[in-house]
Amino acid sequence: MSSHSKKPIDEAQPFSALFDMPFFDMKGDAMKAMFAGALPGMTGGMGRDAEMKGDGVLAATFPDGVDISDLGEWAKAGAQLQQMWLEFAGEQAREAAEKATSGAGGASAMLDPTQWLVISQSMMQQLPKGIIEAQAQLAQDSFQVWQGVLGRMASSIPDLGIPGLGGAEADANTPAAGVPDLPKKDRRFADPAWAEHPAFALLHQTYLMLTEYFRQSVQSMEGIDSEKRKQLEFAVSALSEAMSPGNFLLTNPVVMKRTVTTRGQNLVRGMQHLINDLKRGQLTHTDPHAFTLGENLASTPGKVVHETPLYQLIQYSPATKDVLKTPLVIFPPWINRFYILDLTPKKSFIKWAVDQGITVFVTSWKSADETMADIVWDDYIRAQMDAIDTIRDRLKVPSVHTIGYCVAGTTLAATLAILARRDEADKVKSATFFTAQVDFERSGDLKHFIDDSHLEMIGKLSSDGYLDGRYLAATFNALRGKDLIWNYVVNNYMLGEDYPAFDLLHWNGDVTNLPSKWHNDYLRDLYRDNKLVKPDALEADGTSIDLTQVKTPAYVQAGREDHIAPAESVWRITEHFKGPMEFLLAGSGHIAGVVNPPAAGKYQYWLGDKDAPSLDAYIESATEHPGSWWPHWLEWLEAQDPDKVPATGKRKPGGRGDTVIEDAPGRYVKTR
Repeated sequence: MSSHSKKPIDEAQPFSALFDMPFFDMKGDAMKAMFAGALPGMTGGMGRDAEMKGDGVLAATFPDGVDISDLGEWAKAGAQLQQMWLEFAGEQAREAAEKATSGAGGASAMLDPTQWLVISQSMMQQLPKGIIEAQAQLAQDSFQVWQGVLGRMASSIPDLGIPGLGGAEADANTPAAGVPDLPKKDRRFADPAWAEHPAFALLHQTYLMLTEYFRQSVQSMEGIDSEKRKQLEFAVSALSEAMSPGNFLLTNPVVMKRTVTTRGQNLVRGMQHLINDLKRGQLTHTDPHAFTLGENLASTPGKVVHETPLYQLIQYSPATKDVLKTPLVIFPPWINRFYILDLTPKKSFIKWAVDQGITVFVTSWKSADETMADIVWDDYIRAQMDAIDTIRDRLKVPSVHTIGYCVAGTTLAATLAILARRDEADKVKSATFFTAQVDFERSGDLKHFIDDSHLEMIGKLSSDGYLDGRYLAATFNALRGKDLIWNYVVNNYMLGEDYPAFDLLHWNGDVTNLPSKWHNDYLRDLYRDNKLVKPDALEADGTSIDLTQVKTPAYVQAGREDHIAPAESVWRITEHFKGPMEFLLAGSGHIAGVVNPPAAGKYQYWLGDKDAPSLDAYIESATEHPGSWWPHWLEWLEAQDPDKVPATGKRKPGGRGDTVIEDAPGRYVKTR
């Protein structure tokens, strides 16, 4: 292995130091010449006169009227950036000193502000050394691909300014504006700037080749079990997304263009976005001032009719003269806010259900704090049973319909098993499961976060009795890092763009804290050890759990592209419940596959053979139906009990003689 001694940085050519790295040094002057026109300070043998005249892609990006010698605005932008960072650093230092003096902070301080870095470090530890060591050899092999790309560009661009490759005549089939058609495609590099200069074309094409190589390397590795291979595939994918040249200023021509056009003001705006996110300890996805709960989100009229230290029970006001006799209670997951099912009125499942003549109740879970340090799964199961009994008593009905979403659906399955063992199964008329797993053998990418090292790290982050919701948000973002992390790093930190007003992303960033005891038990007992599907391996509230005892009519919805609760995993509930069951496969994923109102006319769903022995067999027998699956579910629900009653008395929460606590959406959903 060759050694590289440190060289002094030439202040007049600051970017030249990049090419002293081993990767670029392999090809020496050829590589420097290739990038000569792309970065200021890299003459590549052209000479200072050529550089000062603005040769290269950076000068070509200057809009009319902007001169490279116009340094006043650049100096102003630089001073703004420095001042903003110094002020932020000073604030952080003062806060750290105060915490150190008071003894506050503890392990939770580790979480603020960059949880995704903790995740990346943990994933890096999973990579075998062999993959990292293979990079040097791969870099040499890849140079042949670089030459091929250059040849293609040389045939489409008359003069590249690179010795030996310029001056070729453009082919008649060359794409518009002389931009070559490069071999590897990725929407991150769709902007023409990535193909207009060979330096950036070769950079991103080689990156895509490297990414593909590493993924194939993991797939072809021998001597590792399938679970470890999946972990490595996930880690390689996440790390390759992080290392995209689009994520760095000096290797992103789109950002360079924007920086030149705005004279650095995009970086000033981006720095303000970054500092704001560092202060709140969370990546921002949407305009934080665009939505207000109770006004343009979670605005379906209703009242909080019952409250415990763990949840509030909301009953929604009827919108029809008559309603189904059997009411519906929805148990949303407590890892998120309940209003995923009550976004804007056009997207609200709750409002739609009310408009169909259903008396709807929803549990709004309290975000955990230090007072909830001893909360465990038994408490959430008891809460579901308490809500069921409260509704039955309030409306004087023998049973209720139920919906469990995600983790609340997993819990609902346990609740049903306990009620069955206690001979109380008739309290629940039907059970609907939105993307809920009970068998975690094939539970998807989240399993990569439950090995012993992750569980130990989570324990350290939960010393106050709860896990800060920002860590969980970072975990889910990491599952789709390209879309939910790096896209925003580029757009908001580097390009300095303002945030959009997007209700779904607002909800996604409205995090909730989790009781640490419940969270650790959930990961160990269900995700890691898969005990829920082992009869009597678990118990809650003094009763053992056996899912095969459940005979309640069930409707199971899965998302075909769900990466959190994969359809194959959701399907397995059909192998454990013994009652009548309707399985439906919806288009899209964990959120959009559920929140798909009929008026939107989006996506589709599939219905297949109810007795199919596997999901593959179900899909093979299935018929595709366009649009939302909500009307199909409503038809199934009404078939369970079609009787209707007038929407009077306590069917109208807050009416005469009805004592309620407060208006929907209540206090708990607003607790941070």
